[in-house]
Amino acid sequence: MKKITATLMLAIGLSSYAQQQNYTEQDSLRGSITPERSWWDLNFYNLSVEVKPDEKFISGSNIIRYTVLEERQRLQVDLQPPLIIEKITQEGENLEWESNGNAHFVTLKKPQLKGEINEIKVYYSGHPKEAVRAPWDGGFSWKKDNNGKHFVATSCQGLGASIWWPNKDHMYDEVDSMAINITTPKDLMDVSNGRLLKVVEKKDSKTYHWYVSNPINNYGVNINLGDYVHFGETYNGENGPLTMDYYVLRDNEEKAKEQFKQAPMMMEAFEYWFGPYPFYEDGYKLVEVPYLGMEHQSSVTYGNKYGNGYLGKDLSKSGWGLKFDFILIHESGHEWFANNITYKDIADMWVHEGFTAYSENLYVDYHFGKKASSDYVLGTRSSIQNDVPIIGTYNVNQKGSGDMYSKGANVLHTIRQLVDDDEKWRTILRGLNKEFYHRTVTTKQIEDYISSSSGIDLSRFFDQYLRTVKIPILEYQVKGKKLRYRYTNIIKGFEMPVKISINGTQDWVYPTSGWQSKSFKKDILSVDVDNNFYVDYKKI
Repeated sequence: MKKITATLMLAIGLSSYAQQQNYTEQDSLRGSITPERSWWDLNFYNLSVEVKPDEKFISGSNIIRYTVLEERQRLQVDLQPPLIIEKITQEGENLEWESNGNAHFVTLKKPQLKGEINEIKVYYSGHPKEAVRAPWDGGFSWKKDNNGKHFVATSCQGLGASIWWPNKDHMYDEVDSMAINITTPKDLMDVSNGRLLKVVEKKDSKTYHWYVSNPINNYGVNINLGDYVHFGETYNGENGPLTMDYYVLRDNEEKAKEQFKQAPMMMEAFEYWFGPYPFYEDGYKLVEVPYLGMEHQSSVTYGNKYGNGYLGKDLSKSGWGLKFDFILIHESGHEWFANNITYKDIADMWVHEGFTAYSENLYVDYHFGKKASSDYVLGTRSSIQNDVPIIGTYNVNQKGSGDMYSKGANVLHTIRQLVDDDEKWRTILRGLNKEFYHRTVTTKQIEDYISSSSGIDLSRFFDQYLRTVKIPILEYQVKGKKLRYRYTNIIKGFEMPVKISINGTQDWVYPTSGWQSKSFKKDILSVDVDNNFYVDYKKI
């Protein structure tokens, strides 16, 4: 095993930034596995919602089916105001509950015997929170299309799915499958997750019955209402035929048919790098929405105005960012990292966003070559702030720095250089999606897997880049034929080899915190550090 770190130590404690935050009881009720959550394991949701766009009003119910792990009588369900719970039942009998902000504690009458599968039904209604700046400040987006028809969508990552439906709103526990039944005005279509089983028509409404066969995280569940048209194709993927369906506003059909040619290109690249699409049973969908887009599982939402880049901009400033549709590629990448592999705590959100930002780079690599992909990912470094650590505060629903995107991608790009074997690196990425298939994870599980599979002890590497804002500085001196070098701005025990070029010839050096030296046959006229390693450097 290559030795990158001196010792395996406990993760660095909370940053001074995190320590200064004032967290509330509501933060803990939302972000921790409370006693009222821990004793039951989710199996199935049966969510039914009627949406009334004219009134910006919803009403419905959710059946929550679970397995009893411990014999207790008090259960936590989450639903955020201004929505209200109307009643809760078990086996047709009304239950009592107490509310503490967003958390509602239900007293169960039926004995909860270990190993039993039970269910409760929660009835609710109200005017849900309206999204302010979806998807970042989410909720319901109540818009209209150019023809004056309602155009409605939900988004809720971070904010929590309980902003629009009652559930066990913590990421550690996912249902095994889910039914989603959405009633809309008769002139609109609903597109949600999974496969459409049937549409039931009444005089003034339609109810769309969707079924998700795979485990799904709470924020991945969505409602999308619009005057949609549908087209699709079948992709011959690693696990056989995969349906790829597209739902777009009527006026945008022709533009979508052209722009969405990138969807099978995405699937080809990501199946190569990450392994089979994780939800063949539910298919893949792209759905137009009135906001930028989001990674809703098997119902990826899209609002990038049918152009390349990020709303026409190249976030990398390398030129390569205009070669693909950022939202189509990025949000689809989340099917592997977010929807297949899902964080247990939002403090580890980098597992979603770092890997998916890196997926953009791998898409470029697959279709345009390794040099192009390097230029792209290095170009995104200009957006890194190094303000607070990537890893957030646990158990209070607190994510880390927004650097988790570009810094996360550059951290992974650096590991690729350390592995120094692209086929092995590809095997590691595919192995992650196989090992943690349909699972919720901690960052430690991901870190340990990469260390073990690469044969490189990366524990202090991850501590340096994920848990501090320090970027290693490679200091060097040149004296004739001798090169002296060391790292500064590092945590104790950090060591990492790096490639340099001496007089145009590439070589490896192995810096630590102490001065080291290496002699060469000729006088050293030039020293260049390989920029693919995420380090700063200076001659002193």
